[in-house]
Amino acid sequence: MAKDMVCGMEVDKQRAANIREYLSRTYYFCSVACQQRFDEDPARYADPRRAQEDVTHRLTVQPGDNGPCVR
Repeated sequence: MAKDMVCGMEVDKQRAANIREYLSRTYYFCSVACQQRFDEDPARYADPRRAQEDVTHRLTVQPGDNGPCVR
């Protein structure tokens, strides 16, 4: 298992919606939406403190507001 650094969800590495390499590290995503958000600013998600702040903010988004994990 791996943690999707965009939304904080646990992702089965074998079933990840997408995978990215950044600064010699592999990132796994629960959805294409999370992978696209990562692609917009990978440095934000490479820093665990910034990623956690972003996850906390996204978890307050209501459904239908383009929140995390839109599959």
